Amino acid sequence: MSIELRGVITLLQVFDMPTSVRFYRDVLGFEIVQTTTPREGDQFDWGLLRRDNVEVMLNTPYERDERPAQPDSARVAAHRDTCLYFGCPDVDGAYRHLQSQGIDVEEPEIAPWGSKQLYLRDPDGYQLCFQWRAE
Repeated sequence: MSIELRGVITLLQVFDMPTSVRFYRDVLGFEIVQTTTPREGDQFDWGLLRRDNVEVMLNTPYERDERPAQPDSARVAAHRDTCLYFGCPDVDGAYRHLQSQGIDVEEPEIAPWGSKQLYLRDPDGYQLCFQWRAE
């Protein structure tokens, strides 16, 4: 017997949903596909975002009336262990786009195994890497 798989979706716990939505939608170009209700603009508790064949779910770890004033530093520190790798045929174009959006990002580099990679962090400290085989 085999198991048929059709993909995988990452769920990220985010502290401030509107800030994360603006980053993933307005900077990276994701579209909001589905959210929990009630939805008030960019404020919701869970959402599915999609761009091309890539999906990401964003979820708040707190109910709105229970959210602390500041993120839990231990939780944010743990985010540093997570990295999402996006297949991106034009890494240099992604670099230019991110710079044009005011994102502080270092130039792409070629890894020892031959992939051109561009790393950055999202508003919650998750690492993102845009990569493609170097020509």
